[in-house]
Order: sequence, then structure tokens, then C-alpha cells
Amino acid sequence: MNILESINDTSGKMADAGETYVKKTEEYYKLKVFHQISVSVSFVTRGLIIGGVLFLALFFLAFSLAFAIGQWLDNYALGYLIVAALLFVITVILYYNRHVINKKIIQTLSSKFFDS
Repeated sequence: MNILESINDTSGKMADAGETYVKKTEEYYKLKVFHQISVSVSFVTRGLIIGGVLFLALFFLAFSLAFAIGQWLDNYALGYLIVAALLFVITVILYYNRHVINKKIIQTLSSKFFDS
């Protein structure tokens, strides 16, 4: 009978250890998900803030460049047209190279997601 009690006691300890393992694994994955969400939200927030400020800077830079070119040509409308055409050409170049941009974004996000 002593052997049966010993097996019963050992199996009870193993069940407790299994329950503890499952609880700790669940806690780990909750922390991992929280970490990934916080890193992702931080990344997006920083991108929006920096992107917004950069957008304003580029807007005023384009406006002042168009104004300067218009003053130089004595035709403000032509200055704005030249800057608009330049921005259009840049947009077309970026559009045709969008796969490079997508690849860079995926590499950055995957390194943050899988390395941490």
C-alpha cells in the first residue's frame, strides 16, 4: 500500500506543477502581448508626431520655395506650378519604389516584434 500512496502523492505533485506551469505560461504570454502592443503603439505614435511635424516643415518649405521661385520669375503662379510639378515627380518616384518602402517597414517591424 505504501507504493500506491507514494505514486498518488507524486502524481498529485505533478498535477500541481502542471497547473503552476500553465498559470506561469499564461502570465508570460499576457506580458509578451502587452509588450508587443506597447511597442507597436509607441512606434505608431512616434511616427505620427514626427510625421506631423515633418509635414508642417515640408509644407512651409514648399510654400516658401514656391514664393521665392515666383519672385525670381516675376510670376507667383509659375513658382507654385514649378514646386507642384516637383512634388508630383517626387510622388511618382516614391510610388514606383513603394516595394522598397514596404520591405523596409516590414523588416523594421519584424525585428521589433520577433527580437524582443
